[in-house]
Amino acid sequence: MSHFAKVRNGQVVSIRRASPEFITSFVDSSPGEWIQTSYNTRGGVHYDQSGNPSTDQSKAIRKNYAGIGYSYDQQRDAFYPPQPFPSWTLNETSCLWEPPVAMPTDDKRYIWDEDSGNWKEATAA
Repeated sequence: MSHFAKVRNGQVVSIRRASPEFITSFVDSSPGEWIQTSYNTRGGVHYDQSGNPSTDQSKAIRKNYAGIGYSYDQQRDAFYPPQPFPSWTLNETSCLWEPPVAMPTDDKRYIWDEDSGNWKEATAA
């Protein structure tokens, strides 16, 4: 079984798990196009069931697994999520959004603060 995203005007509106034969014969009169997406692909890398990069990277299609509300860029042939914050930029290689400042790599939890343009340590409420 494969996963397919229904794309209308560049936006993912539905996801289905089905065989490619079913999708090609599926009678769907709603506008849009069904485009295959890879469930275990993120940032242009396909991962195995253990979460490690797969030895078969031919399965890494369309940069990221599609989600409802994601965009599909035909020229990049890539799905990418909505922009989380106005200051973040789309990485052209991975089609993932990146903050202007890297998140600290210590064992603490952080959240992005758009007003300060930096990471703040997450505190329990």
